[in-house]
Amino acid sequence: MKRIDFHKLFKQIGPVVLPVIHVKNIVQVINNIDKIVGEGAPGCFLINHDFGIDDFLPIIKKVRIKFPSLWLSVNFLAETGKVAFPILSDLSSQGCFIDGYWGDDACIDENGVNIEAKIISKIRNDTGWKGLYFGGTAFKKQRIIPQEKYGDAAKYATQFMDVVTTSGVATGIEADISKIKTFRSCIGDSVLAIASGITVDNAKMYSIADCFMVATGINYDNNFYEIDHKKLSKLLLVCRQIGIGEYS
Repeated sequence: MKRIDFHKLFKQIGPVVLPVIHVKNIVQVINNIDKIVGEGAPGCFLINHDFGIDDFLPIIKKVRIKFPSLWLSVNFLAETGKVAFPILSDLSSQGCFIDGYWGDDACIDENGVNIEAKIISKIRNDTGWKGLYFGGTAFKKQRIIPQEKYGDAAKYATQFMDVVTTSGVATGIEADISKIKTFRSCIGDSVLAIASGITVDNAKMYSIADCFMVATGINYDNNFYEIDHKKLSKLLLVCRQIGIGEYS
């Protein structure tokens, strides 16, 4: 996917802010989505840190019924597209289309072999699922990729996903800016997302990214589950200012 198409899809000039909700239950998810919609964010991710996929799916279905037009994406914790894409296809066949999938590990081989990434890509194509694939590359808590190979990993990643997605070393930790600059320069006009450590205070530093997937930076302090709508509002404002700045 090209950057221009991504920004047109979300009708955002600056970085697209997609809040991440760490799911506890349906009431908690709906309360957080109400904040997201109220502040004008264009969509969100749901992730199942506390339970398995079988318990997660009923919540996803209820959210889709409650918010039929919301841009909605999911992360099945610790699962690659091998598991995710058939499930997403099955949900679609039930009338529950999910707009995106974020996999922490897209199985990118920085040396170019990419056997697993090719298998995942084939499964995705075979299922016919049409959503956006955010693929973790040099991503937190996955196999460590040497820094000198970041550019190679990023370049190969563009062949297998819609949104090249990277992070800092852990949840809530900002990415090294040199890493983000390397990714940006090596993926050209492909889409780049950052999935850790973004806050109101540092967002402008990462303005070369196209998407911020953010939880810790917009949650209440020391709260893993609840979005602070004031923090979200401030981050959205900063990202709009970044967008305006591109043309001023």
